Amino acid sequence: MAGEVRLGIIGIGNMGSHHVRSMPQVRRCRLTAVCDLVPSKMDWIDGVEKFENSRDLIRSGLVDAVLVATPHYDHTTIGIDALDNGLHLLTEKPISVHKADCERLIAAHRRNPNLKFAAMFNQRTDPHYQRIRRIVRGGELGEIQRTSWIITDWFRSEAYYASGGWRATWAGEGGGVLLNQCPHNLDLFQWICGVPTSVDAKCAFGKYHRIEVEDEVTAYLEYANGATGVFVTSTGEAPGTNRLEIVGDRGKLVYESGRILFERTEVSVKEFRETTPHAFPTVPTWRCEIPANGYGGQHLEIVQNFVDAILDGAELIAPAEEGIHSVEMANAMLLSSWTGRPVEMPLDGALYEAELKKRIETSSFVKAPAKEAVVDMQSSF
Repeated sequence: MAGEVRLGIIGIGNMGSHHVRSMPQVRRCRLTAVCDLVPSKMDWIDGVEKFENSRDLIRSGLVDAVLVATPHYDHTTIGIDALDNGLHLLTEKPISVHKADCERLIAAHRRNPNLKFAAMFNQRTDPHYQRIRRIVRGGELGEIQRTSWIITDWFRSEAYYASGGWRATWAGEGGGVLLNQCPHNLDLFQWICGVPTSVDAKCAFGKYHRIEVEDEVTAYLEYANGATGVFVTSTGEAPGTNRLEIVGDRGKLVYESGRILFERTEVSVKEFRETTPHAFPTVPTWRCEIPANGYGGQHLEIVQNFVDAILDGAELIAPAEEGIHSVEMANAMLLSSWTGRPVEMPLDGALYEAELKKRIETSSFVKAPAKEAVVDMQSSF
């Protein structure tokens, strides 16, 4: 390949348009083609070939790689088509709607292992989460005992959900807050703390909005070592909270309002608990704030890393194969709520796919016609 990547962007909605506008900032990458089912969405883009069908773009010979920013279900079918036709693939989150589709997409990459396959988990570029992961995975916090993430600052309006006919439907989006906003948080949660072994969740469907999918979730998690966790999210709460708390045998780490606070115990809590002669002791600790500046390169850094991986073999920040974990956690929360019982991990992907299909086939929900909404690209997920 020459010293640049010819990129095609498929899906010119909120995020696809954002990626088009940011392309001049990506080194050694040239936007050569775009695609959308609605031709008028591409009218403002100059100097590239335009397609109304992803299959035509993929087979055009004009691109070396594609960025897929379509509604969720199409991530799988378009992604498989791109990989099987020799194109590197960067897909928006989630990589697929459900685990079985994730497995189909990953299988396509395994058939074409020479191609780069990345996911748009842009929050992995945030130095705050990178440092938290290093502390936890490096053992500085000791063995994890408890995790908690309250992430309710994803507030969305009725206008947001009405802005696309596919949004917030089982058939069009495959879910609500878990499949649209929280793939980032679920990816970070497992990236830092690992995948739980059991999920027990309660989801509220259309509690705050005129939608049929979940807009509030409370989940209880269990891990292989006996640790427990809680995950709470909503798109109907204001002012929202974003607080990540991880407790281990050597202290507590809290990330909130842009600050990482680490309360480190001077000794192992287990050791102190078992050896102190005192009935009401206080475990000696020291407290510090972990420095981290800025929020990383976000979407632009993921795209640049994708290009660098293609041209130079750079390690991917977000290998798309890892995207199955956040999808599996979201699916498990929904399945647990539907069945009223805990779901053991790994999730039975075929069972979840069948349950989702039932909801699509029996849905009587009628959505209001889509209308234009004012979009802020800082929070357009």
